[in-house]
Amino acid sequence: MKIFPKILIALFALLIIAAIALFLLQDRLMGPVAENEAEIISKSIKVPSGSSTAAIGKQLEEEGLILSSDFFYLYAKIKKIGIKSGIYRISSGMTVKEILSLLESGKQDFISVSIPEGYTLKQTAKLLEDKGVILSAADFEESCSDKTLLAEYQIPATNFEGYLFPDTYHFDPESDSDKVVRMMADNFFNKLYSITEYKDKSSAEIFYFVRLASIIEREYRIPEEAPLISSVFTNRLNTRQNGHTMGLYSCATVVYIITDILGKPHPDVVTKADTQIDNPYNTYKYEGLPPGAISNPGLIALNAAINPAKTRYKYFRVIDEAAGRHTFSENLEEHNTVVTYSVKK
Repeated sequence: MKIFPKILIALFALLIIAAIALFLLQDRLMGPVAENEAEIISKSIKVPSGSSTAAIGKQLEEEGLILSSDFFYLYAKIKKIGIKSGIYRISSGMTVKEILSLLESGKQDFISVSIPEGYTLKQTAKLLEDKGVILSAADFEESCSDKTLLAEYQIPATNFEGYLFPDTYHFDPESDSDKVVRMMADNFFNKLYSITEYKDKSSAEIFYFVRLASIIEREYRIPEEAPLISSVFTNRLNTRQNGHTMGLYSCATVVYIITDILGKPHPDVVTKADTQIDNPYNTYKYEGLPPGAISNPGLIALNAAINPAKTRYKYFRVIDEAAGRHTFSENLEEHNTVVTYSVKK
């Protein structure tokens, strides 16, 4: 009988030790895998529709993002957590509670990409490939030339050049090229119609201004000069000389031929020989607008194209290379007297 109290005390002590051990184990299993910032890894985890909690837990354990899939499953069931399908960015610095909270919230992981104004279709494709949004630039370019997609958006061109609005996008990592093109084209038309003058324009008229805007985009650097540059090109397009429309003579169109059509490096300067390249995009050789856009313009250029400044200017030239400032002239004689200079920063 004297031994019995000692046994009870020993059992009680064991229970306390076991409880402490269980608490410590639970605390460890609930905690992050990474024990310090240097060990933290981050991965995009896809949760397909209909996935079981057990399967998700196993995937997370295999990826090194949780310590125990069994504990993950047990905790989710006890807390009655419902997991939503999608793609999530999960790190090994997150606790099980934080991971399950994220999976329950449905706040998915996206790839953020900023497309600069004036980027061409090829530059955009390369950027999207580099960021992992699309499988390859070639896939994206193929989608941009898809006749069914072009017809869907009533674009009378051979591709979406000019209609891929430059902006910051948050792409689903599982997006295919068609979906990305649609997302950018939808954004283009939403932004385009924020400019009142475009609302009643036909597809053919919009295509005209998109081509003009794409040239303005590559020519201007100071926003307030965009309408002035637009006025120069508009005045030239409205001027007849010897039965022909006055040439646009835009170096930007020649650069487009060299880089995006011929696939050569960007030239440091456009030479006289470059202006003689026989290509319909060459506005030194062919009158009027080129057959397609040469870049994807932003709102400033799109607005300037349809709302040019009221001037009689037909020429412009850079006078401050550092600032990108131009001077404007009404005639060739005045234009030829302008001296170009650069300002040191």
